Amino acid sequence: MRDVTEKSSSPFEKYRHLWVTCENCYTNNYKRLFKSKMYICEQCGYHLKMSSSDRIELSIDPGTWAPMDEDMIPIDLVEFHSEEESYSDRLDSYQRNTGLTEAVQTGTGQLNGIPIAIGVMDFEFIGGSMGSVVGEKITRLIEYATNKSLPLIIVCASGGARMQEGSLSLMQMAKISSALYDYQLKKKLFYISILTSPTTGGVTASFGMLGDIIIAEPNAYIAFAGKRVIEETLKKPVPEGSQETEYLFPKGLFDLIVPRPLLKVVLSELFQLHGFLPYQEDEK
Repeated sequence: MRDVTEKSSSPFEKYRHLWVTCENCYTNNYKRLFKSKMYICEQCGYHLKMSSSDRIELSIDPGTWAPMDEDMIPIDLVEFHSEEESYSDRLDSYQRNTGLTEAVQTGTGQLNGIPIAIGVMDFEFIGGSMGSVVGEKITRLIEYATNKSLPLIIVCASGGARMQEGSLSLMQMAKISSALYDYQLKKKLFYISILTSPTTGGVTASFGMLGDIIIAEPNAYIAFAGKRVIEETLKKPVPEGSQETEYLFPKGLFDLIVPRPLLKVVLSELFQLHGFLPYQEDEK
């Protein structure tokens, strides 16, 4: 006799790997076509998370991407250990699973023919947390853009500073902000910060909010402290949706809300408005 507790597998369970379920409306989107739709739910228009590689492909003209500092990898500087696994083992695991060496990719390329420097954070790598290597890669990118007089984009997706690196991770906030000071105030160059879901903690408290223009994606979670931390500290409930793009925009936290399909066009127009023009062949 069949055990009544045994669960029969539905046809959907069998083919679950073919679908991506929307976090907002729970509609199943066909994975094979989801990338071409920029990871936007067909049913409700909700913007789901994207990898850093997909974001680079979305923003940068084909054949122009030149990565920087790919050989820079993190190490366990403070010999952090938890009951679950060591920091070194965790790094190895995320590097294998994501194919990345760290939680940010940096490099140069062209956006509609305009030469730019760009850094893209990846939430899939330890929650996009900012450790020493993330801070160093972004700082070097800013310094390169400063020396070459390039416009700069940083796409933020992070849970904040990386606790496994202690105070060394917090130091990255000051280091990056210092490099941006030279870039923005001394060289008078143009930096666009793009806030995606989630952007929190030390990233929000530093370079995420230092853009000359700050753009947010629709329905992005943007905060310094998370809802649970606030509620535990203040003993008061946080209103639903009060840390999301649409609620924060009227408060003046950022300048624009731009859906993904329009992002490249908006960025191109902003750069040209600030005097950064498409590359011409006769400029070689």
